[in-house]
Amino acid sequence: MTGRRPGGARWTPPLRRRHHPDWAAQPPTWREARPALIADALKRASARPSGNWFVVGASRDVRAGARPYGRTVGGVELVLWRSDTGDLHAGPGACPHLGAPLRDSRVVCGTLMCHWHGLALDGAPFAGWEPYPVHDDGVLVWVRLDAVGGEEPTPRPVVPRRPPAGGAVDAVFTAVGRCEPQDVVANRLDPWHGSWFHPYSFVDLRVARAPRDETDDSFVVDVSFRVTGRLVVPVRAEFTAPGPRTVVMRIIEGEGTTSVVETHATPLTGAGAVRPRTAVVESVFAASDRRGFALARAAAPALRPLMRRAAGRLWRDDLSYAERRWELRSTGRFPG
Repeated sequence: MTGRRPGGARWTPPLRRRHHPDWAAQPPTWREARPALIADALKRASARPSGNWFVVGASRDVRAGARPYGRTVGGVELVLWRSDTGDLHAGPGACPHLGAPLRDSRVVCGTLMCHWHGLALDGAPFAGWEPYPVHDDGVLVWVRLDAVGGEEPTPRPVVPRRPPAGGAVDAVFTAVGRCEPQDVVANRLDPWHGSWFHPYSFVDLRVARAPRDETDDSFVVDVSFRVTGRLVVPVRAEFTAPGPRTVVMRIIEGEGTTSVVETHATPLTGAGAVRPRTAVVESVFAASDRRGFALARAAAPALRPLMRRAAGRLWRDDLSYAERRWELRSTGRFPG
């Protein structure tokens, strides 16, 4: 089927039929995936400032009128809630009176009320309880923890560039692994593993350009997303690491140009933990200039569970990659 798109451009189908070799016949990528190259990219990412901001979770998970949201970041127990007007508050998760877990308390008329003795918090400092700076970017919630980050604080986090508001379908997936944030980031800075480790999702992967130095610090990848059988969607994507705990994949050519996947690695345990745990908070922004994509935006509530399921399948494998990397590092067996 062919036709014309708005403006006279010729309509093209989003799917292609794949005719390339199957999994075992694809060219090996281990020579190109040089450990030193990945390590250098990770080192540069780790050196970038974060302003002490950490992604906590999805904005939708912290709702006005709902119970408070609890999370531990860097060994610090947190509680978050919203006022009746939607204002976001965050602070220590232990009640300053006798240490009750505030995540199990209730929000009444926008005020957090401890369920042990009724101490009320409206988000302002009170009785030794001090709030933390918090930021809602519309999709993710961030908290600034200066004692954990140890950097020069900034008033706002570095939020990656995304498709225009209202022009994409977004979903947030969260998983937890026994590793450190650097192991998650290293996984994302190794695009060569895509079609080997995830053949159910990626085929015909080729790294068109790897980082050469700090002035060209991105991976450009040609890859096809498998839809079903031999039907695929070929794209060109760029991977960058704008901060020490964030990797961004952006489609720069092909179907869904401007779509973005943000992977944020948030430490749950404190520095030096014997059994570290890290949360992967991944936000997906699917965009398209096709006329029918308006229907996808209208169906966003139904699509989000499917998007989270797809991300979960990938991270089931990728967390095993990150956990294995941490295990080898922690026992002095990591190559190189």
